[in-house]
Amino acid sequence: MRVRLALVAILLAGFGGCTPAREPESAAAVSPYPVDPRIDRLVDSIRVARKIPGVSVAVMRDGAIVHAAGYGLANVEQDAKATAETVYQSGSVGKQFTATLIMVLVGDGKLSLDDPIRKHLPDAPKSWAPITIRQMLSHTSGLGDYPPSMDYRRDYTEDQLLQVVYQTPLLFAPGAEWSYSNLAYLTLGALVRRITGAFYGDLLSERIFKPLGMGTKIISESDIVPHRASGYVLKDGGLKNQEWVSPSLNSTADGALYFTVLDLAKWDAGLAAGRVLPKESLEQMWTPVQLNDGSTYPYGFGWGIGGLPGHRLVEHSGGWQGFLTHIVRYLDDRLTVVVLVNLAAAESKPGDIAHQVAELVEPSLKAKPASR
Repeated sequence: MRVRLALVAILLAGFGGCTPAREPESAAAVSPYPVDPRIDRLVDSIRVARKIPGVSVAVMRDGAIVHAAGYGLANVEQDAKATAETVYQSGSVGKQFTATLIMVLVGDGKLSLDDPIRKHLPDAPKSWAPITIRQMLSHTSGLGDYPPSMDYRRDYTEDQLLQVVYQTPLLFAPGAEWSYSNLAYLTLGALVRRITGAFYGDLLSERIFKPLGMGTKIISESDIVPHRASGYVLKDGGLKNQEWVSPSLNSTADGALYFTVLDLAKWDAGLAAGRVLPKESLEQMWTPVQLNDGSTYPYGFGWGIGGLPGHRLVEHSGGWQGFLTHIVRYLDDRLTVVVLVNLAAAESKPGDIAHQVAELVEPSLKAKPASR
């Protein structure tokens, strides 16, 4: 089962990995970007202890990079070092970009958050009649995850993927509960094409990635991608390469991107400067969803929500094809940490690394946020 399907339990925590026998020189000696030696020591010691092949980390304060470096190996077979330019797969960290694109289309007047999903997908099941776009974004639609029958080696068309979603029964009445749903975000990608006529990945590039100067793109394992890391898993106690997945399942809107920590630094700067969405739209994305009974759940649109008074945070983890990722933004502290690793194993916990780095940079965060 794909790693990113298991994010309910690890949504705000992250994962980890495995190390080569030979240790590289200090990241501070090779990174052309600002480097904090304290972060170097912390991250590399964790990497070694948790046996992670490669880690890349970026720390941003007030929208500017204060630390960016790589540790260990991006490719164990080639003895290629991890750097700040190393390209990783996003996993579900990609959901925040899908959610942002939906908000861009809301701003364009092409849809409304409270539109019934069947307004734009009239072929959806009648049981979907109460489901709104807002509920799809916030994992409260009643949709669940990929069914056991999903064949990850099959190259589905978008319409075939929609049929898989349509045939999957709802877990609960829309709005009644919260349940992490990759199917909802896959459907949002198809919705974008129905509304605009364009592939969601092309619109992400046009409306978000290129304007911010990001090199982020949809996964394509056939493309030549400079600085691309290899993803690894642990099997029978040993390090193995990731398994092959069909091209179509590497391009869905639930989290299928290539990016670097430097790309996410540009993303962070764009969010901080209001270049992506107006403040009111971001606040909608960072507001806990309200359920039918009036209670709330600490998740917005593509972001988990937590923190303490004065230290509000939004964050998300991801995992896919041998990679685990985490981004945390401390909104009140104007501090962001990104951690990307190339081993899909529970031990490495990039979310834990991200929080430890944040606490090193801002000691007042050591009163642990409620979401951890």
